[in-house]
Amino acid sequence: MDQKNILSVINIGGNTKIAMPLFSDSVSAGFPSPATDYLENKLDLNEYLVKHPAATFIVKASGPSMMQAGIFSGDLMIVDRSITPKNDNIVIASVFGDLTVKKLRKKGSALFLVSANNEYPSIEVKEEMECFIWGVVTYVIHKAITK
Repeated sequence: MDQKNILSVINIGGNTKIAMPLFSDSVSAGFPSPATDYLENKLDLNEYLVKHPAATFIVKASGPSMMQAGIFSGDLMIVDRSITPKNDNIVIASVFGDLTVKKLRKKGSALFLVSANNEYPSIEVKEEMECFIWGVVTYVIHKAITK
């Protein structure tokens, strides 16, 4: 399948702790505000990004099929396998054994895996297909653009 979008899967359900400084002030995305140097606490990204550690994985996106959803090649996606997928969720699906990231869309009684790039077709899930939803994408992490 030429729409394969996943390069690697990493289990993050272990006991690895990553604590980073958390500042009490937020950063303005509009006009700058006076910043303080007050460090409030440490933020454990596992606690912030992972609600169900035993069912959560990180997958790396590959390809441009989800660009309009803000998912770019090389982005890391936090995927929770314990969440029941709903209409319009971004999901990781296994289609004939290949993992792909798509938006889940139900239209009447039909179910589709929809790309977020008009150059890629939607996949209608048919009864005879080997297809199942592997997990729901809860967060996307991508590198800031730098020159």
